[in-house]
Amino acid sequence: MPQQIINTYKQYTRKRTVFIAVSLFALVVLALIALISGTADITLGNIAGLFTGDAPAISSQVVLHIRLPRIFAGILSGTALAISGAVMQSILRNPLASPFTLGISGASAFGAAFAIIVLGAGSSYSGSHDAVIIENPYVVAGSAFIWSLGSVLVILLLARYRGATPEIIILSGIIISSLFSAGISAMQYFADSVQLASIVFWTFGDLGRGSWEEVIIITIVIIPLLLFFLWQRWNYRSLQSGDEHARSLGVNVQRVRLTGMVTASLATSVVVAFYGIIAFVGLVVPHIVRRITGGDEQFVIPASAVFGGLFLLLSDTLARTVISPVILPVGILTSFIGAPLFLFLLIKGMGKDYWS
Repeated sequence: MPQQIINTYKQYTRKRTVFIAVSLFALVVLALIALISGTADITLGNIAGLFTGDAPAISSQVVLHIRLPRIFAGILSGTALAISGAVMQSILRNPLASPFTLGISGASAFGAAFAIIVLGAGSSYSGSHDAVIIENPYVVAGSAFIWSLGSVLVILLLARYRGATPEIIILSGIIISSLFSAGISAMQYFADSVQLASIVFWTFGDLGRGSWEEVIIITIVIIPLLLFFLWQRWNYRSLQSGDEHARSLGVNVQRVRLTGMVTASLATSVVVAFYGIIAFVGLVVPHIVRRITGGDEQFVIPASAVFGGLFLLLSDTLARTVISPVILPVGILTSFIGAPLFLFLLIKGMGKDYWS
């Protein structure tokens, strides 16, 4: 009997490990496909020429300064949004919890609008390129980041005042989301045509607006947070059996829940501040992963990290190529893909063992 239990656990572990390994392999393959996909004609030979110095100058510019930063941005942003959603769903024990539904993305959008209109971050219309240019993107990103953290602070203060229960945090997030949505509408009402176009442009999640500087910043933030989530995985797992059970195991439930919310919100805030609102990644990816790996955070968190990067990179690659040479903002495509996919998961049902 004990040997049978051991064999069952090994099989359980092997299945989930294989899923993570296959997802990681698919991510590498997709990254290579993304490098050679697009309007510019780039071949695998051009990629190899980068290492030997034989690649044409135009190929080097496209690969090193346009496609590679975009690919890394997609992988890192997808990882950040997916693990944030997975952690929020775990600590709140709510399948609808995500950075988008808790109002963090909305607060970032309000921060961007605030910077463009109130702080005078600046925007101009380029008639020759038929595009709106945000002249001080780091001011906009900084404002979006500060306002998103401010929304988290308000949620945590409400939770501390009324108790950090999942219900209080969820309801606080809904209230904050509605408040900032009204604020964005007010900003748009008082904006002129160019400012309004700048706000709309920013709210479209777009990985193409970043550069290596943004990729480096996100890497510096995301890697420690991912390690922190992995370190806390057993505490998150204990919350699935209820707060009382977690306390009996010596877990400080309120502290684990609040620190998890803050760190997940920080990961989301950095992504949204640089690339705008990218919906449904933090909501749909953890659901897909849980249907395959189960509810054990030991596997859910690393699997969400890998699959989140895969999901967003695939969405961005399709956004660049599906109606080429027109490039769609990836936030539009993730919504088109994520909404029916989440509806499908909802119709199929979570299952009794969703959190187990």
